[in-house]
Amino acid sequence: MVKLTLDVYLKAHRISRYQLAKKAEIGYPIIDKYYKNKVMRYDSFILDRICKALQCDVADILSFEDDANP
Repeated sequence: MVKLTLDVYLKAHRISRYQLAKKAEIGYPIIDKYYKNKVMRYDSFILDRICKALQCDVADILSFEDDANP
């Protein structure tokens, strides 16, 4: 399963959701959903904006967890 780790990244770099929303020019509610990992379908446009704003790679904010091993 693919999981967002945006919360971990932002905490590690001391960036608030509000700061990211402003820098990425994305509404705060959308950033909040990505932060709380409540997104069912990832929007490549949103991920692109987030990565450009944070100057990071998509692998820095996404992780893969194998469902076979609980």
